[in-house]
Amino acid sequence: MTTTAPRDEQLWSRCDGCASLLYRKRLRRNLDVCPECGSHARLDAPDRVAQLVDPDSFTPLPDRAVRVDPIGFVDALPYPHRLGAARAGSGLDEAVLCGTARVGGHPVALAVMDFRFLGGSLGCAVGELITRTAERALADATPLVLVTASGGARMQEGALSLMQMATVSQAVAGLREAGLLTVSVVTDPTYGGVAASFATNTDVVLAESGARLGFAGPRVIRQVTGATLPEGFQTAEFLLRHGQVDLVVPRHALRGRLTALLAAAEAGRRVPVPRQEPAPRPAVTADAPGPARDAWETVRTARHPGRPTTLDYLETAFDGFVELHGDRIGADCPAVVGGVARLDGRPVMVIGHQKGHTTAELVARNFGMASPAGHRKALRLMRLAARLRLPVVTLVDTPGADPGVDAEQQGQAAAIAENILALSVLPTPVVAVVTGEGGSGGALALAVADRVLMLEHAVYSVISPEGCAAILWPDSSAAPQAARALRLTAADLCRLGVVDEVVPEPRPAAHRDPAGAAELLGRAVTANLAPLLAVPPTTLVRRRRQRFRRFGAARSAGVNPPIQATDRIRTEVAR
Repeated sequence: MTTTAPRDEQLWSRCDGCASLLYRKRLRRNLDVCPECGSHARLDAPDRVAQLVDPDSFTPLPDRAVRVDPIGFVDALPYPHRLGAARAGSGLDEAVLCGTARVGGHPVALAVMDFRFLGGSLGCAVGELITRTAERALADATPLVLVTASGGARMQEGALSLMQMATVSQAVAGLREAGLLTVSVVTDPTYGGVAASFATNTDVVLAESGARLGFAGPRVIRQVTGATLPEGFQTAEFLLRHGQVDLVVPRHALRGRLTALLAAAEAGRRVPVPRQEPAPRPAVTADAPGPARDAWETVRTARHPGRPTTLDYLETAFDGFVELHGDRIGADCPAVVGGVARLDGRPVMVIGHQKGHTTAELVARNFGMASPAGHRKALRLMRLAARLRLPVVTLVDTPGADPGVDAEQQGQAAAIAENILALSVLPTPVVAVVTGEGGSGGALALAVADRVLMLEHAVYSVISPEGCAAILWPDSSAAPQAARALRLTAADLCRLGVVDEVVPEPRPAAHRDPAGAAELLGRAVTANLAPLLAVPPTTLVRRRRQRFRRFGAARSAGVNPPIQATDRIRTEVAR
């Protein structure tokens, strides 16, 4: 917003986005967001703090900014003169305001950058203050929230300003090792060294609507490359589509999103570890509920377009879902959705394949076939769940991983392999549910779990019946015969020990009563998750490895696999 009078004398402001003349008091009531076009004006650090934290909860850190001029820099003015002018103009000692506060009742350590102070540039004093804030978060065992607004590293401090990117990142790494949540809230603008360090290396990256984020600014890119930049380049919405941020949040919703994330992190740290671990639930080996169905009929039911999707279950069986986006490399695969939700009041990380109900939805979601970016997104959320001690619930419904040329060029096989490996050692409970199609490695990439459940009319197989028929029969018209031979129904897989429990569906199937199916799924996941919550992480991992070890050839021959011997071998290799 542009104005022509001192702030305390302003009655009107003109919106930079739509040029509307706005009554200042109305604009302030709307959190400095234009009510006409939604353009978000820049906020100074004190105003940002007032909007984000609980009233009267902010306490500034006692540390004061140290005045530094490490290289005696002089351009048109000596550097100390510029610092003095910035202090006088902003009322701040430096380009960041740091302290402790509460957000939605949850304690946090908070550092908020102010673009008015030399463009929010990252110098030695700023790096020191943010690092001390992170160290305070570590000492208090509270999450760290960083609000960024910066043009980059401070040139007047030379290479020492560059070092601040590593200084602050080291502090963020310490919080990650301690399992404490770190969140950055990217505001407009965030560029250079700040964008390439603590603005994007936190656990969760939220971007305020309209914020711009990038390493090099658009003017520099145009000058260096001569390229024509795409529309919306480096805006929050552009970055969301390219997998760089978890969420784009309008200003009025920022506090609520932060509160949900902080609540999940706090609940994860309160999970008790009992002295005696409970006995594991016995596997269900009986036939699936209800009358037996032909395997091919079950395949067709599992593929029914009306069958509930992951997002449907998140709206009904779970509460308070906050979706997190992107692989932080270059894409946000729409075939995989995930984020924090609550199940029976307990925060969990939910990750699942997403298909759709209409042709347009199915095409937009690539029919639930994940790209490497989708598997990397799932991997990132799994690891975040482990750091925050949140259980993981996966919902599997995919014909298989994306078989396209692009997916192969981007390392599809390696992405699936990395997920399987990560789930094998994930130190938090994992419950997987095959809700529709469980197709090949694309399904297994989300299904290496402590408990594997399967809906009554779902299927789970090494290959589709059509693919199997095309390879082993004269043509794909033998798909019904292949479906029966593959033993891919819930009852078949329960008898084979691949699935631990069959979840019944409303009659005749889930697509006829999605709400009823969601209730049954929620109950089953809750019942299977509950005994796992008390199991120590090392025991969880050991049992999970033993669970999948039993699928070797020794089991088929009736010989018990040498678990203890293989454990010893792994120990020696690790050493």
